Amino acid sequence: MRDSETIKNDIIAQLATVIDPELNVDVVNLGLIYEIDLDEDGICLINMTLTTPACPLTEVLISGITEAVKKVDEVKNVDVEFVWYPVWSPDRMSDAAKKYFGYK
Repeated sequence: MRDSETIKNDIIAQLATVIDPELNVDVVNLGLIYEIDLDEDGICLINMTLTTPACPLTEVLISGITEAVKKVDEVKNVDVEFVWYPVWSPDRMSDAAKKYFGYK
């Protein structure tokens, strides 16, 4: 059995393959992922936010995240929950994403 840190890193790597179609940057580098929890039954809870509550691509992102995270062997099901606090801001982005968008 693999340790939980390795599994979490694999989940994060899979999340990094999910690109926001409007911004062309993955959800990890955008800073949209707030929390990842995997229970003993293989249920992975992802708490995340969006750049705006009115995002028209919510279902696209849920589908992409679910498909990607299920590629991790230990994950049997994925539950994506949206949280709005703390509010997303460009400060949450990785340095690479900030550079991509021209932030200093």
